[in-house]
Amino acid sequence: MRPTGPLHLGHLHGVLHNWISLQHTHECFFFVADWHALTTEYDNTRVISRSVTDMVIDWLAAGVNPSAATLFIQSRIPEHAELHLLLSMITPLGWLERVPTYKDQQEKLKDKDLATYGFLGYPLLQSADILIYRAGHVPVGEDQVAHVELTREIARRFNFLYGREPEFEEKAKLAISRMGKKNAGLYRQHRKRYQESGDLESLEVAHALLESLQNISIGDKERLFGYLQGEGKTILPEPQPLLARTVKMAGLDGQKMSKSYRNTLSLREKTQDIERKIRTMPTDPARVKRTDPGNPEKCPVWQLHETYSPDEVRTWVDEGCRSAGIGCIECKQPVIDAVEREVKPIRERAAEYMEHESTVHSIIKEGCEQARDVARDTLDDVREAIGLPYR
Repeated sequence: MRPTGPLHLGHLHGVLHNWISLQHTHECFFFVADWHALTTEYDNTRVISRSVTDMVIDWLAAGVNPSAATLFIQSRIPEHAELHLLLSMITPLGWLERVPTYKDQQEKLKDKDLATYGFLGYPLLQSADILIYRAGHVPVGEDQVAHVELTREIARRFNFLYGREPEFEEKAKLAISRMGKKNAGLYRQHRKRYQESGDLESLEVAHALLESLQNISIGDKERLFGYLQGEGKTILPEPQPLLARTVKMAGLDGQKMSKSYRNTLSLREKTQDIERKIRTMPTDPARVKRTDPGNPEKCPVWQLHETYSPDEVRTWVDEGCRSAGIGCIECKQPVIDAVEREVKPIRERAAEYMEHESTVHSIIKEGCEQARDVARDTLDDVREAIGLPYR
């Protein structure tokens, strides 16, 4: 997540709820993408440095657990940058120019000069972020699937260019012998079925078998994955998109909640500000007077009811608005109460972390160390594959 200002309810419903769920089912790496923030905020770096610790505090206050996930800062792991550099040597320029968000963002951010090398290359840096941890899945919305597909193509190209190590087949056969007689027999059987008849079930079974093995090295395991599919050694596995249930949180003006539109409610919004902001929200223009009937579908407040209100409240609002049985102030009160209930515990936990900021810095430091250990292992293999094993 890019540190470009306070987190708001759009971040909570669009991303953080999903992270909090995933941390209990997957090994997760969540990082503050400060280098990515530089691609558009290179002339406003103060907002980045000021937002980094605040962002981690908001994560923790929302329920991200450093005991269940690794939290770190991108720029503290220089291996991201080195892998990005190495991958830039093999990535065709056209692959970056065709990323859908490249021209979209240039169009949306016309006030900024984005004709920079860093902005063009940010999808490749994203790929490095993913591949440095050999991620199996990347939680994204549908609009980000193209970025994961680019990452898959880059990993595939890298493995094709550098996975053909000398005497690969001999090393793969030696690795099979280390699996044990029974497992080796199963591996050969499923490899034959897949390569001769394209049996995808056999491929899945063989993958599961390799994942379960504890008695062979990571290098041997990667060779066996490649040998299974008739390829070379898999140095950088191809990640899969993990489509998340995304909630496009409505802002105070009915547009998508975004700092750019200045229509947000922050995760630490004060009670009086929640009430003031929601009470002054625009409503259906047809309701000039209290006695005028309205249409909830033309009212930004209705979109917040769709996120926060149970069925019975939405029915009350719908009927009351259309019949002029309730006024706009009455309609807004359940939303004010629901937002306050959601934000209050986050605001209170954030205040506690702010009082003990040294604890937050310790969490970040430990997370950075854990992340860098993984990143170093990957980069060692990448250097060796390319032929740059020296330091």
